[in-house]
Amino acid sequence: MSEGDSAGESIHGKPSVISSFFIRLGQIYQSWLDKSTPFSAVRWGVTLLLTVIYMIRVYFLQGWYIVTYALGIYHLNLFIAFLSPKVDPSLLEDSDEGPELPTKQNEEFRPFIRRLPEFKFWHSATKGIVIAMMMTFFEAFNVPVFWPILVMYFIMLFCITMKRQIKHMIKYRYIPFTHGKRTYRGKEDTGKTFAS
Repeated sequence: MSEGDSAGESIHGKPSVISSFFIRLGQIYQSWLDKSTPFSAVRWGVTLLLTVIYMIRVYFLQGWYIVTYALGIYHLNLFIAFLSPKVDPSLLEDSDEGPELPTKQNEEFRPFIRRLPEFKFWHSATKGIVIAMMMTFFEAFNVPVFWPILVMYFIMLFCITMKRQIKHMIKYRYIPFTHGKRTYRGKEDTGKTFAS
């Protein structure tokens, strides 16, 4: 391979200005993502605000219903992955491979590990909203459709999918939400001292 044959390199073996710009832009973006990691309430607040702005835009433009429907299905798929365990217990029912969720009181506790972690869920949902927002600036994505049918389809799809997910959660006895670490009560301190 001669100099300059690899992608993104100039004739002299150094990265080109364009590739250096995009590498730097990616580093800045990743830095902001890393800084936002501990602030989940703020992140979700910004995503909710973007969703409201998107909905207002679609309402006033009276169009882009197919884009909104696709965004809703995408968010539903993300939510189902967020609620699902990383290792599906229904696939491991008969095999002895991998860890299983405890199904009886005396089994060992294993923490719930999500298929889609919260940060990736937030990041994907926000990217989806931004992409859908950008699509509303192009008339090519404004496909004419009778929107009440799309709303009805989405509600039916949501109900059927959530019913299946809840049945799965009940059958394999897992709860995807926890509210902090369990605390155990010890014996109450009576304040009396032991005299010897």
